[in-house]
Amino acid sequence: MAAPTAVEKTMTKRTETLLKPVSTTSQAGESFSADSWTGQDCLVDFLEKEVGSDLKSLKNVGDLLEKLREENNVLEEQVLTVSSSVPPKVSAALSAAEEALCSLEDLLQRERLTSNMLHQHLQGAQPWMDNLGQTLNQVDTIERHVKYLRCLQHIEELSAAVQQCLMTSSVWEAIRAVDNMAALDAGLNQSGCSHLKDFLRETLHFWHKIIKDRLASDFEKVLTQLHWPIISPPTQSLTPTANAQEISSQLELLVTQLLALQTSDDLISQGALAPSTPPSQAPPLCLPIQIMLLPLSRRFRYHFYGNRQTNSLSKPEWYLTQVLMWMGNSSTFMEEKIQPILDRAGATISAMVELCRGLLSLVQEKVASDASRLLYDDVLFCHLVEEVLQFEKELRSNQSYPAALPGLLHLLLEDATLQKWLTVEKKMAVEKMDAMLSAEGAWSSQYKDISDMDELKAPDCAETFMTLLQVITERYRALPCPSAQLKFLGLQRELVDDFRIRLTQVMKEESRCPLGARYCAILNAVNYISTILGDWGDNVFFLQLQQAAVSLGEEVVLGGLGVLEVGRLASLEGSLFEGLLALLDRLKGDMLGRLLEWTMREIADKAKPYGQDRWLSLPPQHDQSTMTLSSSACPMMLCVRDRLLNLHQVLSLSLFQLAWQGLAERLDNVLYQDVILSNHFSEGGAAQLQFDMTRNLFPLFGHYCKRPENFFKHVKEACIVLCLNVGSAILLKNLLKESEDEARDLAGAGDPPPESALNELGVYCLAPCDVLILLNLRISIYLCLS
Repeated sequence: MAAPTAVEKTMTKRTETLLKPVSTTSQAGESFSADSWTGQDCLVDFLEKEVGSDLKSLKNVGDLLEKLREENNVLEEQVLTVSSSVPPKVSAALSAAEEALCSLEDLLQRERLTSNMLHQHLQGAQPWMDNLGQTLNQVDTIERHVKYLRCLQHIEELSAAVQQCLMTSSVWEAIRAVDNMAALDAGLNQSGCSHLKDFLRETLHFWHKIIKDRLASDFEKVLTQLHWPIISPPTQSLTPTANAQEISSQLELLVTQLLALQTSDDLISQGALAPSTPPSQAPPLCLPIQIMLLPLSRRFRYHFYGNRQTNSLSKPEWYLTQVLMWMGNSSTFMEEKIQPILDRAGATISAMVELCRGLLSLVQEKVASDASRLLYDDVLFCHLVEEVLQFEKELRSNQSYPAALPGLLHLLLEDATLQKWLTVEKKMAVEKMDAMLSAEGAWSSQYKDISDMDELKAPDCAETFMTLLQVITERYRALPCPSAQLKFLGLQRELVDDFRIRLTQVMKEESRCPLGARYCAILNAVNYISTILGDWGDNVFFLQLQQAAVSLGEEVVLGGLGVLEVGRLASLEGSLFEGLLALLDRLKGDMLGRLLEWTMREIADKAKPYGQDRWLSLPPQHDQSTMTLSSSACPMMLCVRDRLLNLHQVLSLSLFQLAWQGLAERLDNVLYQDVILSNHFSEGGAAQLQFDMTRNLFPLFGHYCKRPENFFKHVKEACIVLCLNVGSAILLKNLLKESEDEARDLAGAGDPPPESALNELGVYCLAPCDVLILLNLRISIYLCLS
């Protein structure tokens, strides 16, 4: 149905309003209802709008009434049309629903009939299905039995084939048959026929052992003819000249056949492992190399096990050195005789690496046994660790053993062994610290007579201590585990802090005489350790440890650090030694400050007569024939010179730089306060002061920098102001006073500041008020103004 228009809505509303009966119900018997008044109001509004106040327009009332009737008829027709069109659509929808319902009932009835027929059919077929299932199970059982018997027959055939091949000396065919057995064993790996698998494994092991023993026997005979094993360095040709070609052919044939037997040998070796034994990450040794290792293994166990004198816990270097000698002596034979055969056979292995792996297995077993027995003997345990580290270094460098393969260092990472190593390392280091600090020459430098090597002037105890830390670093640097390396780094930081505390204790005893040689040696030691640790913070090895510490969250190194500090370490903005460096720098600053304070106290005493000199009565410069240093300044100048020379001799170069600059800053302040601001100056006095400073004091520091006057800014600029000619001084004084008055009156904002005039004179450090004070110290200005 179409929506009614706006006009229709309006007319309908008006019609309803006009036709609405007026309620005569009164409230309290006095007034009409609100609806009646609303209808009357609408009627009045409508008449006013359509008729107006013009009485002549009342003749249009009939037309208006006719128009309203027509609109009413249109609306009634629309309502009738809509009401008459709805029932046919609804009846059509109801008819369709009834037809769908009938169809659904028909389908349900058919489904029930089909379901009953199917159920009856299944009941009738169930006996047949049961009989067929039994038959199929019997067939399946028979098939499995047949497969089982065929597998047994195949095993018997392979076994017979191996036996026949061995009887006819057809070794290659026997090896192929054994390989087929090994492939069959791998195929039955997931089978539940345990007896069949055991039978196959026993058969495979039986024939494999026979073939391996026969080939090993022949291989050992050939190796014997080639003088294997090579115990001592070869001094002559490895092969005899008569039948060298025949022996080489036999060697290549046997090595190739043993390589072909490798698959079944690996399978048997894996089966021999206990179920709880995890498989090794490294592949098993090459079978020819296993046989070549047998005589060396017998020799190793004969000499280094049991009650032999060569089996000594105090001499691990005996068996470690012996194994390295075997590796070195055998390298030529392995590279010239065995490696070419392996290459021609297509084996992607290194004969020398395989030999080293086999020998290492012997050493690993021995080292693990000895380490567990030496956990309660510090001296022998340290000796074992040293020898193992040395062996690892020579193995990687001289024998070119791959870094990816394990050596001996992983044996030192066992919890008990590693903890013992750390404990002993700390104990030995503490003992050495006690010894080095109490030694007679602990505070003297061993390079004191060699100026080129003595820039840091590190005392012997500090240099020995840092060498001790460096040795510890070299010991744990090669460890394959970053977590273990970080434990040693934590130990080093602990030792550095312990040594700092010891230096602080000795410093407190020597603080009564900061200018003494031992006090300065302690200061040099602190500076030396701080410098070395700063260099370590930029070292690649320690940066790698820093990244490992962040990634592993190692508490030994990161304990106590906040999130921001850890973030700085992760971004390489900081270093692992920042905390120690801060403590060392604080100690260095305190010691240097005490040293300068003590020095300045002595210089200030010498400077008192200079500050009490007759600056007001000195004659002008033109009245003197030649200017000389003030006699009252000589003690102070001599003291400054001697202290600078002494500090230059006893302090390192970097410390001396800080010392003389700090001394210059303090001396500048003393001269400015106690000499210049405490006196009045005549022209001669100002000239004498400038001569004493520029020609005598500043050159004392000129040995250590190009422009020493830049470190005496107050004194230098005060001399400039005091030595101005009288006219310039008066003009400058007036300018400064005017600027001061203008600033007080908030006027003259557009005038150039007084600092520009001072800068033209070379005065940059002193403020205008300070310059005004200096000008007031000039007696010549008063004489001119008066």
